[in-house]
Amino acid sequence: MKAVVYGAGNIGRGFLGQLLYESGFHTVFVEVNRAVVDQINQDKRYPIRIVSNEKMEERMIENVSAIDGNDNNTVSECIAQCNIAFTSVGVSVLPHIAQNIANGIHGRQGSGLDVIICENLLHADLYLRELVEKYAIVPENVGFVEASVGRMVPAMTDEMYEGNILRVWVEPFCALPVDKLGFKNEIPLIKHMLPSAPFAYHIQSKLYLHNMGHAIAAYMGMEKKYSYIWQAMEDQEIYDTVEHAMRNCAKGLAMEHGKPEDEVAAYAHNLIHRFLNRHLGDTCERVGRDVKRKLSADDRLLGAVALCNRHRLPIDPIKRGIMAALELLQ
Repeated sequence: MKAVVYGAGNIGRGFLGQLLYESGFHTVFVEVNRAVVDQINQDKRYPIRIVSNEKMEERMIENVSAIDGNDNNTVSECIAQCNIAFTSVGVSVLPHIAQNIANGIHGRQGSGLDVIICENLLHADLYLRELVEKYAIVPENVGFVEASVGRMVPAMTDEMYEGNILRVWVEPFCALPVDKLGFKNEIPLIKHMLPSAPFAYHIQSKLYLHNMGHAIAAYMGMEKKYSYIWQAMEDQEIYDTVEHAMRNCAKGLAMEHGKPEDEVAAYAHNLIHRFLNRHLGDTCERVGRDVKRKLSADDRLLGAVALCNRHRLPIDPIKRGIMAALELLQ
């Protein structure tokens, strides 16, 4: 079985590569960083380091290869031949890969394919479909599947690489919820991939719990000159603000989606514990980058305000994070 992962960055290698390797797939990474492509093809394996405050564990991910994302013909041919495809390139890059995906679909000559979209974007399935449809008619047996990527992977430093540019540090959390109704073919058995329907709850909980709380910690942390998320979360004012904001959003999500409130609250509490992971070394700068996009109407902060407003829940702690974000735009 062959999987194509468009993007050999931290999520591609540090999350998707692990799930696919543990599920018996050969993974072909599509990547424009030539040094990463060459190293993957030379080593045919790479290490991931799973870190928490309690322990560290290194695993070797094998059965991998890579192709240059600028080699359009080879990329299209690989998509035409794979069993499943993923994107993990960043929302802004999706328009640049749509034509290769379209060409790959055309090259399948009627054979079905599902593309799992691992991007932080509401309605990512509709967005990517529209991009691909500019270049080709999309058959009914081609699915675009939303996913909710919750694993936290920090920006790597030279020290963390330890001489291997393929090494990735990750947290232990390793679940990948995907939209069960987005598949047009038999859903492959992939370890830790959780097909679910309806899927709106998973997308919104990622944005309005995980991303929202993370963003408040980052923006208030930068305001107070902290480097790392864990440092920010050890500041009592920031912790209380994040916790209060996430508690309110958990209530809103439970009300909106008919979920047990204690279940959503427990997920929020677990997220806060994960934000305190010192060894992950996640920085406020990485989490808080691209401020304007993260302040857009339906993104993590203003979208969370709208959620709470719909259910008459307090928004002051979210507003505190928004004010800290706005200060960065001065």
